[in-house]
Amino acid sequence: MSEHHPPRRPRRETVTYASALGGAVPRPRPQHAPAHSEISEQTTLGHTYVRSLMRSQLRTALTALGALVLLVGPLPLLLALPAPEAAVWIALGVGVHPVIWAVAHWYVRRAERNERDFTGLVER
Repeated sequence: MSEHHPPRRPRRETVTYASALGGAVPRPRPQHAPAHSEISEQTTLGHTYVRSLMRSQLRTALTALGALVLLVGPLPLLLALPAPEAAVWIALGVGVHPVIWAVAHWYVRRAERNERDFTGLVER
């Protein structure tokens, strides 16, 4: 009996750009060092990145403070007017606390967004 062998398949070869050129491909050098190393090495550029984050956080905090001063600041003048005691407690309980909560909520979301933007910039 004759044994019948199936035809051999040719060996697969992975072709890459480097193997097509017959050697290693020179990698393009990055134009700028990553921001993370700039910050950790405390270079001038890294210092600029951190100052940018600090400025945006300060701007957010001052905006929240300004909103509170404008919205809650006139409250003592309003409470100095003759009014029933129940109206004063309602103004404090219903009027002030939601305003403070809304400003605080906005501040936290904005500060987290600033940090997320900064992290995205550094890890690019």
